[in-house]
Amino acid sequence: MSESVQPSGAEPGAAAAPTLRQQLAAEVIGTFVLVFFGCGSIVYASEADATITVTTVGLTFGLAVMVMIYAFGRISGGHFNPAVSVGAAVGGRMSWTRAGWYVLAQLVGAVLAALILFLLLHGFDGFDPERNMGQNFFGDQGSGYAWWAAFVLEALLSAVFVGVILAVTDERNEHPALAPLTIGLTLAAIHFVAIPATGTSVNPARSIGPALFAGPDAITQLWLFILAPTLGAAIAGFGYPLLFGRVGEPVPGSGLMLRRPRTAAQVPGYAAPDQYQQQWNQETPSAYAAPIVQDGWQWDPVGQQWHPVGQTPEQWRAQQAAEEQAARAAEQPGPEDEPGDGGTRIRPPAQ
Repeated sequence: MSESVQPSGAEPGAAAAPTLRQQLAAEVIGTFVLVFFGCGSIVYASEADATITVTTVGLTFGLAVMVMIYAFGRISGGHFNPAVSVGAAVGGRMSWTRAGWYVLAQLVGAVLAALILFLLLHGFDGFDPERNMGQNFFGDQGSGYAWWAAFVLEALLSAVFVGVILAVTDERNEHPALAPLTIGLTLAAIHFVAIPATGTSVNPARSIGPALFAGPDAITQLWLFILAPTLGAAIAGFGYPLLFGRVGEPVPGSGLMLRRPRTAAQVPGYAAPDQYQQQWNQETPSAYAAPIVQDGWQWDPVGQQWHPVGQTPEQWRAQQAAEEQAARAAEQPGPEDEPGDGGTRIRPPAQ
């Protein structure tokens, strides 16, 4: 393993990019808070016979996702929703492999939130999870809303939601600090519309978590709240770059193409930049955002080395190799030297 050359005064590990483990932990926590607070605002108010309105529930979901994105967006991008990760992968902003890990983390967070909510709600006498766990619904099991209408509504709202997210996290957006606020308000507005019809999903993890504890009727309706948001997100992920273009090339392993040519970013040990997460790091120097420059040195995230500003990493490594070769050559005895005489030789006078 080669050692990194670091300039004097630089702090070891400064501005290190988040690891995959940290990103997945952020997705678990963010999804947990979204489901626990959002569904909790429905169930606790219902069990305590408190006033519950579309506005209070919608704002709870919106505020929860906004706060979590502000907290963890710089680490993972703040998806907290499998539909968002699918939209980002279809749109070329993250690889399908990373999206799969994100979805798994989001499901873990949602199920944990629903489990803890289920346990805590037993503090109410006569609590019936099949009656209300904050689950989504349609048809005879809920509002009486027809399945096809519920499907179209959820797909449409999911496409709008993911489209807004792709827009506000676009690198060309001039106000990235407002992105979490915009996303939270959009989710709240979506809840204002869809709560009476489906309870509002636009997030398969949010639907799966509570349904697992709400009985068989809720589980049998899950298909709609998995397929419809995923379809809507895929439409948004495909349509946004098609309509508005993209910055740079898609992340390797993303999009709708099953195979892509190998690029330099796919060499062993190099993590391809996640452009979806990159937006949240605009204000913070990192290996995936702005170059790290200090005291005339610049950090190379691929080679894990510092190199002088004005030189490419390859030029710096070539210069180092040349200097090492010259130093080795200087240490070897020359033709005028003889071993054992201290490197000197007495020459006869010229004739």
